[in-house]
Amino acid sequence: MALPPATTYGPDLLGGDFRSASLPLRPDARGAQDLEATLVRLGDPTHRRAVLYVHGFSDYFFQAEHARRIAEGGALDFYALDLRRYGRSLRPGHLPGDVRDLAEYDEELLAALAVIRAEGHEQVVLLGHSTGGLVTSLFVQRNAGAVDALVLNSPWFDVNDTALRRLTSTPLAAAVSSRAPERVVASLGSDYGRSIHASTGGAWDFDLTLKPVEGFPVRAGWLLAIRRAHHEVARGLRLNLPVLLCTSSRSGGIAGRRPSPAELRSTDTVLDVRHMWRVVPHLARDVTLRTVPGGLHDLALSAPRPRAEYEDTVLRWIASRLDDGPGTT
Repeated sequence: MALPPATTYGPDLLGGDFRSASLPLRPDARGAQDLEATLVRLGDPTHRRAVLYVHGFSDYFFQAEHARRIAEGGALDFYALDLRRYGRSLRPGHLPGDVRDLAEYDEELLAALAVIRAEGHEQVVLLGHSTGGLVTSLFVQRNAGAVDALVLNSPWFDVNDTALRRLTSTPLAAAVSSRAPERVVASLGSDYGRSIHASTGGAWDFDLTLKPVEGFPVRAGWLLAIRRAHHEVARGLRLNLPVLLCTSSRSGGIAGRRPSPAELRSTDTVLDVRHMWRVVPHLARDVTLRTVPGGLHDLALSAPRPRAEYEDTVLRWIASRLDDGPGTT
């Protein structure tokens, strides 16, 4: 099936058989004229089933090994999307990641899915990591039937902080955002980023201009959009499609405590996994929760054993849900 006329693939920054295509976007509510998203594809489409990966905050798609493992192990085609103002889609003058409503991302998600369907795919699995897990969960709520299944890799469903700060974060973000939505109100810290990047002892090489170890600044308008999305998830989504929720088996550095070196190697040191687990009863009618001992925040960047356990879990679940229907959760 032919591609939509506006979609043309070219060489991708990952090289090899990765290709990417720009997806032009409409001006946003603030009048930005140069917005686009970037769709990345591994190889040529050869299967009837595909996965579309969506990254988190202060992130972009660079997990080439993970893409190959999922594609080869599942007899499916692998795609990834760099959202507006992130990664390959970031342009001079952009505030990285800046968005005031997560529903803005519906435009590029729907555009990417249109391309994937046009390339002959009958079934599509959406795979969201961290903030991408929050984005994709709400996208599926608003766009029933757009995809066939949802996989969540350590989705960001609440702020990893004390109960008091979680309670006050939304009104504080709203107060600041009403006057200065672009004001920086927080930072992420560099412990996790340093622990995974090859230049500081980690196992992975990625572009530090697109994914700085200290993360992008947290701005008031963006944080308010995130907190509103968190509250929507907390009220319950009841998604009408199968969902796989994967997390590390435990967190390190909970509620602002600095993680130890051992925790940085074997736990989620960005989010509190208990916040993800408590959402399960209200997330969808068919939810499978799997915890991965030794897993990091991005399970795809974990040490070889937990990474393989996570990827095998995803592949088995996709096969069982899309081929055989619901099983035991």
